[in-house]
Amino acid sequence: MSTTMPKVAEITRKWYILDAADKPLGRTAAVAASILRGKHKPIFAPNCDCGDHVIIINAEKAVLTGKKLDQKMYRRHSGWIGGLKEVQYSKLMKERPELAMMLAVKGMVPDTVIGRKALTRCRVFRGAEHTHAAQKPQAWTL
Repeated sequence: MSTTMPKVAEITRKWYILDAADKPLGRTAAVAASILRGKHKPIFAPNCDCGDHVIIINAEKAVLTGKKLDQKMYRRHSGWIGGLKEVQYSKLMKERPELAMMLAVKGMVPDTVIGRKALTRCRVFRGAEHTHAAQKPQAWTL
């Protein structure tokens, strides 16, 4: 038995919509990362970029379980002394829920060239409307 490698010409990229309303943020991000990598396809190979496009809607309605809204922090550092910025997820989910979802997806794709390329195929929207109706996306059933 031989193993086949997916070729660039064979890869077809579909568009999927994930609805994050009333679902845990991490569960939605895990499903999105799996679709972005292409793990749901029979031609999946870990060294090839064969994933699909993902549109995540209703990011503001995603829930964080437990005490994560109050205890979890988004941290970034400017590189300078005293340049640490911290934001609680309760404030982040109110002001920029798209960023919170994108950070969760980013943490679940590999930190390689293929993972960074896969992240460019992820679009996150705050509400139920999105701007990619022309691509005819299909609803992903969990």
